[in-house]
Amino acid sequence: MASLRRVKKDIDYLVSEVVYDCYLALHSERRDAIVAVMEEAVDTRNEFYEMANHPAEKHNKSLVKKHYAFLRNELMERIDGLFDKLSKVVNEK
Repeated sequence: MASLRRVKKDIDYLVSEVVYDCYLALHSERRDAIVAVMEEAVDTRNEFYEMANHPAEKHNKSLVKKHYAFLRNELMERIDGLFDKLSKVVNEK
């Protein structure tokens, strides 16, 4: 199992990539929609930090491993969803 510090660094890295891409796209006319994606990314970061800090069963190593595996999978799905939303906003005319 990865350390909690590593999990938090992964969360920060992935969310910062979404926010960085949003900043690059802010020059388009769809500014409000892009800002909404950025806000969702920040909310996602806060939610996943909360999930990382408070696993369900701290005393059962098996359940803790399952919790962090779920967290990683869910994080990747949410980040992919944020990138999809951003690309849809940027590609709309």
